[in-house]
Amino acid sequence: MAFRDGPFENIKVPLVWTAAVAVVVCLVGAVVLLITDARAQASPYQPARAGVETVAGPVGGVFAAPVRWFGHVSDYVGGYFFAVSENRRLKRELTELQPWRDQAIALKNVNARYEAMLGIRPEPDVRMVTARSVLDSRGPFSNARLLDTGAARGVKIGNPVINEHGLVGRIIGASGNVSRMLLLTDVASRTPVLVDRTDARAILSGDGSGNPRLEFVRGVGSVQAGDRILSSGDGGGFPRGVPIGVAAKGIDGTWRVKLFSDRGAIDYVRIMLFEDFGQLVGADDLNAAPLAALNTLPEATGAQTAAIDDAAARRTVAAEAQAARVRAANTAPAPAPAPAPVPGPARYWR
Repeated sequence: MAFRDGPFENIKVPLVWTAAVAVVVCLVGAVVLLITDARAQASPYQPARAGVETVAGPVGGVFAAPVRWFGHVSDYVGGYFFAVSENRRLKRELTELQPWRDQAIALKNVNARYEAMLGIRPEPDVRMVTARSVLDSRGPFSNARLLDTGAARGVKIGNPVINEHGLVGRIIGASGNVSRMLLLTDVASRTPVLVDRTDARAILSGDGSGNPRLEFVRGVGSVQAGDRILSSGDGGGFPRGVPIGVAAKGIDGTWRVKLFSDRGAIDYVRIMLFEDFGQLVGADDLNAAPLAALNTLPEATGAQTAAIDDAAARRTVAAEAQAARVRAANTAPAPAPAPAPVPGPARYWR
């Protein structure tokens, strides 16, 4: 049956309204593509994307407020009904962690003594700023977040992002008051890590799943299930020792990491204003004692100079005497050979 013979034969679609709806749909799609693009490299439309993110940040915060409020209400209701079991669990964990706390305090004191004896200067603290996640750009392979803190507060591309549990990701774009964070699970994420137990190096590679892979692990048997995975600091992109997760064997036989950041919602995060290791120690501090003493020694006193000259003179005299004895031994005449014995008359016995 033809369309004109059906029940919709009298419907007339205005051409102007159709074009307007199509344009609006295309604009919305373009904005969504700009926001969800997780590529960190520069592109021709980078300024346009920064402008879109600047506008989308406050708007996303307004739309995310009701969702966040309902989430807090559900958490409050769940905590009210499960308060007794939660209290028992916390008491049990507190009893188990009390010996570890005492041991940690003792080891901290011993470590401080060792640092004082060896003259080790620990790394200074890294400045941080707090941010809130306002938009979640999630797809089959891309995992990124839009944060409400940007370059106006010192945020730069490459800054690590953490929450109360561990490393979450890194900044891949920053404008005035918003920034884009790439999660560790994104396919474009590559993070140098180390195994806390064996100090073995590896690369944490995201593949879109909830547990990123450990690739290029150095050493056979250097990773075991339950090993803590930390940031290695190789390359200067991340500070050393930031907790990431624990190692686990995947169903495909590869080593994967259960992220600490998955223990809670990624709503509020802290951005570490860390660029490289050069900002941790100033140029003047590198020449401070005891390193400066390696190149600039104090001048010797008069008594020390006299003692050094006397010791050098004695060594010279002893060397000359030894050389004279060697020459005398080489020029002495050789001893005369002993005379050969004279044979007597032969005797015959019967």
